[in-house]
Amino acid sequence: QVQLVESGGGLVQPGGSLRLSCAASGSIFSINNMGWYRQAPGNQRELVAAITSGGSTNYRDSVKGRFTISTDSAKNTLYLQMDSLKPEDTAVYYCHPLGSIYWGKGTRVTVSS
Repeated sequence: QVQLVESGGGLVQPGGSLRLSCAASGSIFSINNMGWYRQAPGNQRELVAAITSGGSTNYRDSVKGRFTISTDSAKNTLYLQMDSLKPEDTAVYYCHPLGSIYWGKGTRVTVSS
């Protein structure tokens, strides 16, 4: 079992920044690659960014250059630094160990003036 708790969401104006955190606990030794997903109302959940156990990262095109995924192994925490936010980034954001069945409850990000 793996428990995931996301935090750091909120309301921010366009152009602003947020840093999301995902605290992992439980059988975390089974976690290799991690991802941040998001789901906007009426849309399917989509992969935003991913990071491997070796530190390689990938981003969807719409967030490249604006979002940065990182980990702190000592704290068992995954981060997503989001800069230059746009209204279309509005969604509930989830962390997810890639290939696993585990999901957190998500944290809501709203980008609006």
